Amino acid sequence: MVKAALLDKLWARMSERGDFPMLSQSLRTTMAAMKNDDLDFTGLVQVVLSDFALTQKVLRLANSAMYMAFGGNITTVTRALMVLGMDAVGHLVVGLKLVDHFHHSAPHRIDAKLELNRTMLSGCVARKLTEHGDLREGEEAVVCTLMRQVGKLLVVFYLEAEWEQIRRKASAGDMDESAACAAVLGVSFEELGQEAATRWRLPDTIRAGMGNYEPDAKEPPQIHWLRAVTNFSTDVAGVLSAADMAEHTREVQIAELAQHYGRALGSEPDELVQMTVALAREEAGEGFMREIDELRANADAIARASVNAEARIAAGLEDLRALPSENALAPVLALASETVLAGLSFTRTVVFVRQGSGFYKARLGFGRDVERALPSLFFKEAFEPDVFHLAIANSVGIFIENARDPKMLARLPMWYRNAFDDARSFVLLPVTAHQSTVALLYGDWSLSEEPRKVSQTQMSALNELARELGRFFAHAPARELETL
Repeated sequence: MVKAALLDKLWARMSERGDFPMLSQSLRTTMAAMKNDDLDFTGLVQVVLSDFALTQKVLRLANSAMYMAFGGNITTVTRALMVLGMDAVGHLVVGLKLVDHFHHSAPHRIDAKLELNRTMLSGCVARKLTEHGDLREGEEAVVCTLMRQVGKLLVVFYLEAEWEQIRRKASAGDMDESAACAAVLGVSFEELGQEAATRWRLPDTIRAGMGNYEPDAKEPPQIHWLRAVTNFSTDVAGVLSAADMAEHTREVQIAELAQHYGRALGSEPDELVQMTVALAREEAGEGFMREIDELRANADAIARASVNAEARIAAGLEDLRALPSENALAPVLALASETVLAGLSFTRTVVFVRQGSGFYKARLGFGRDVERALPSLFFKEAFEPDVFHLAIANSVGIFIENARDPKMLARLPMWYRNAFDDARSFVLLPVTAHQSTVALLYGDWSLSEEPRKVSQTQMSALNELARELGRFFAHAPARELETL
């Protein structure tokens, strides 16, 4: 009962993002069309043709070298269905829709993109593994492989706070991520994936094929084979994409996996190793492995920048603390603005100061196009339902991770959108004195920058910086505020 309530709550949270219900309906429609015995294929053809990008992908894959033996020069979805069969195309559509959904709804986070690339790499392994066998079974195996990891993707993409807790538990070394998920959510990744398969009305065969592989399990041969493909592909993708693993260790682990799964897959272990090595080389040059390496390099760079950011902010804070409270405001604000700009590698920073006439006006800033924009950056103190008025009513800073989200765009005033229409994410830090907000410090990353976040540690340092700024405003003469 508790698990059911949790799953319903989880699904409701995911459904708040409009794309998730659309995926669910699309997959149900596809499965319903596959079960229809109407020989004109109308239902499934309509599913594919309703999405231009999907149509192109189905035709491109149907004409790939892998499927040339089944016809070649396929120019219509109907012909693809006639040549490849309802099941093969139906499973192909399900797999493409799953990947496309997570690709297009990916949050601007490297960890989410890494997990998606690892999942897509496992699908490549499954397709390569089954390319010379039965076409229908091969595409079914690819869907099972993707679905085995859907539970984890749902958590990573839709439950960011819980995912962070899971990662922290797993990194402590006492349990793996799957066990950590069960500890945090009360539900495992596998159970979430099974729940998704049920709600999307995927066939029993796929739900069974998503399960764990046991070499000596007493189960139907088809299920045993599907589980072997699914688990081998997932495990291989995990080894290939593992960070900081010596090449010799990677080779040993792949050889062990080939030995473990070889019999069930009907392949000699040496053949599996050769296939895996060939795929890894191919992917390293132009596929997911290369992107995984690039993402991981970016993640490492951001992690190093995070450490440097806290050190730079701390250094700037110490500089402020060394100044007397009566110090002129202009150089103090410049020091704070520059500290935030350099510390977090922001695209730009701006300092808004409250004027006696009842509005906040930008008085200085650094970074791209700030000088040009300064004259247009001001807003009235009187309440408006936007994020800037939320910030001046707050006691601590706020971080907007996705300024492009439609819900957030509605909370951004037009003067701001006109000035900084390329902002991806930004932070607003209220500066208080005499129990009111006297200034607002703004910093942003533009769309040209690598997506990133302000960590809790960094936000604490920024809030401390803003509090220190309040000391100077408390001692500043009114005439200085007007002449800034």
